[in-house]
Amino acid sequence: MSVNKEIKRITTHILQEMKNKGEKIAMLTAYDYSMAAIVDEAGMDIILVGDSASNVMAGHETTLPITLDQMIYHASSVVRAAKRALVIVDLPFGSYQGNSKEALNSAIRIMKEAGAHGVKMEGGVEIAESVTRILTAGIPVMGHLGLTPQSIYKFGTYTVRAKEEAEAQKLRDDALKLQELGCFGIVLEKIPAQLAKEVAESVRIPIIGIGAGGYCDGQVLVVHDMLGINKAFKPRFLRQYANLNSVMNDAIKNYISDVKAKDFPNEKEQY
Repeated sequence: MSVNKEIKRITTHILQEMKNKGEKIAMLTAYDYSMAAIVDEAGMDIILVGDSASNVMAGHETTLPITLDQMIYHASSVVRAAKRALVIVDLPFGSYQGNSKEALNSAIRIMKEAGAHGVKMEGGVEIAESVTRILTAGIPVMGHLGLTPQSIYKFGTYTVRAKEEAEAQKLRDDALKLQELGCFGIVLEKIPAQLAKEVAESVRIPIIGIGAGGYCDGQVLVVHDMLGINKAFKPRFLRQYANLNSVMNDAIKNYISDVKAKDFPNEKEQY
């Protein structure tokens, strides 16, 4: 019996129960009302309003350009649609690094203006002060370790992280630190499956993977990637569950041809 069949809204407490009972957690991104309504109605546990909106919705090369105001706009659209899923919102680049007061203000704005249920932040011990300050205000925080896209210019590449022992050890330490600070969960992105397994077993809190193997307590993907709307992005960790790019393309071509052929609108489609 699933932990969350009867409940009205997923909470951080329920996610913890799911980990304790060995039930996997399903998480997907959404950035607008219509998509979020579909994702929520399907029974998603967590909807992430990711700063991946910078790439997917705005066409930027990285997640860095998206602003706090834009994240709040996307998040408030998603929150209006989500009846059941826990809605977590990425704090965008520059809204929390190096200044814990600014971090708290950013998180408060997301909670108040968007109505979100928590925030996600990239980094480990470096952001400890910001994490603590946000948690002290009663705002749930999810961590994010491994490939942290906001630091992409530091890495210089989107390849798998923590293959070397020093980086792997720092990741283990950071995961324990985030748990100790009070984070309710951590996303691990693009790291070796064995390392993700070690981390998931060494912490009490749920570990959600993306390109981090099957031993995590749950999985997250970008909705446009898994639905095959976005054609260009095909990493090894992505499973495409549909090819909506092709479906939508065909539909749009049929519409154009019906308009040109004077077939649309027909007698029944006018007043």
